Amino acid sequence: MKRDVKVFLLRKRNRKHSHLGRAAGFAAGATGGGITVVLVAIALAITAAIGSVVGAYAYFARDLPDPSAIEKVQQEHFETVKIYDRTGKYLLYEVADPRGDRTYVPLSKMNIYSPAATVAIEDKSFYTNPGVDLQGIMRAFISNLRGEQIQGGSSLTMQLVKLVLIPAEERTQKSYVRKIKEAILATEISRRYPGREGKDRILEWYLNYVFFGNHAYGIEAASQVYFGKHVRDLDLAEAAMLAAIPQYPAMNPIDNPDMAKKRQELVLDAMARQGYITAEQAYAAKQEQLSIHPPTERYEMQAPHFAIYVRDLLEQEYGDSMYKMGLRVYTTLDMNIQNLAQQAARDRIAEYGKEHDATNAAVVVMRPSTGEILAMVGSVDYNNAEIHGQVNMATAPRQPGSSFKPYTYVTAFEQGLTPATMVMDIPTTFPNPGGEPYSPMNYDMTFHGAIRLRYALARSYNVPAVKVLQMAGIENVVETARKFGLTTLTDDGFYGLSLTLGGREV
Repeated sequence: MKRDVKVFLLRKRNRKHSHLGRAAGFAAGATGGGITVVLVAIALAITAAIGSVVGAYAYFARDLPDPSAIEKVQQEHFETVKIYDRTGKYLLYEVADPRGDRTYVPLSKMNIYSPAATVAIEDKSFYTNPGVDLQGIMRAFISNLRGEQIQGGSSLTMQLVKLVLIPAEERTQKSYVRKIKEAILATEISRRYPGREGKDRILEWYLNYVFFGNHAYGIEAASQVYFGKHVRDLDLAEAAMLAAIPQYPAMNPIDNPDMAKKRQELVLDAMARQGYITAEQAYAAKQEQLSIHPPTERYEMQAPHFAIYVRDLLEQEYGDSMYKMGLRVYTTLDMNIQNLAQQAARDRIAEYGKEHDATNAAVVVMRPSTGEILAMVGSVDYNNAEIHGQVNMATAPRQPGSSFKPYTYVTAFEQGLTPATMVMDIPTTFPNPGGEPYSPMNYDMTFHGAIRLRYALARSYNVPAVKVLQMAGIENVVETARKFGLTTLTDDGFYGLSLTLGGREV
């Protein structure tokens, strides 16, 4: 009896344990299923996030320019055109592109301070970041969320992207879309140009492309504009001064010397903090008195009228492309002869000017066998506004006087008249549409009746010349003059009968 009870109790206990086991199994199953669900949810969230990132990347990257176009910095630059005398010893004129000046210089040809100064003030993590300064972007993002002044947060690589790859109309737009595009491109460029060598290349492009104010693009042009020297010759104080300009080009040492000095000191402090220089070097550079190059001195000319004459010929031949070719032009000018011609012109005006009411003179010296121009003096003083000294009297159009008459007679002879043809040299009034009637006089104030054309031309009589012009036709005479090389008769309008007397500038 007792045994049965024990069995019964044991079986109940076993059934109880069995229920507990099933409950525990169910609980364990439920817990395992919950973990699985959570893991699946996390996986889906990560996948969605990755998909969102990929989708966002694809969205912003779809219209981006080719990152490899960044290399155009080396091809598409503009440089001054340098015009020399025949020996190459004398620089006559350094012609700057009206858009500005840029001369490309490799990083290896720069001084040791300029690259370091630029990295220190522009992007201290440049050599370690992936093309974007993540900390800088976060700082800018937080500042913007707070409603503070919009911060840049752009790495040096992003700035280069903005200058070279972002369309001009988008560069001034302060938008996150543009920033994202810049970041994508900067990251890709850093990937394509890895390591120290790649970073140096990006820095070289930046230093040669960025604007330094006063029409100076790139560090070589800036060195010339502000200090009158090559970038390789800059010292620490000068390099720091230039490195401070690109962020605020108006704060340059010519236009705003006080602010430029403060900016220079910020650069020196940054260089010292980051270990590029010592504190003692920074202090010494701050005390240095910089000699700023006057902007008017850089493009001073020798033989100015000839130099400008050559520049105009180059522009006719090459157009704006001349400023992308780095031209070095060696001319036919002989500086010894040029100086003699210049002095001779001044001496003659000083000697005969008052007597003949002359204030200016021009000289051209040519070698007849080759046509080389050995000297060209356009005025006795290029800088004298009272005599219009900058006008090149050697090439300026002027009235030719009676020297134009042969073109009239040649045209008439081509049409059948002969030197023996008779013409009446008598008082004659010619109608002048839109003006007063025209009544020419001969230089001797007399008339000579019936004369032959050869006699009228030999004595340069005016009345017969006007009559011959009327017979030959003005347009025909103009065309003859053009055939002989008078290129300045470009007006297709009415020249008038005084043309044959040299009344039109050529």
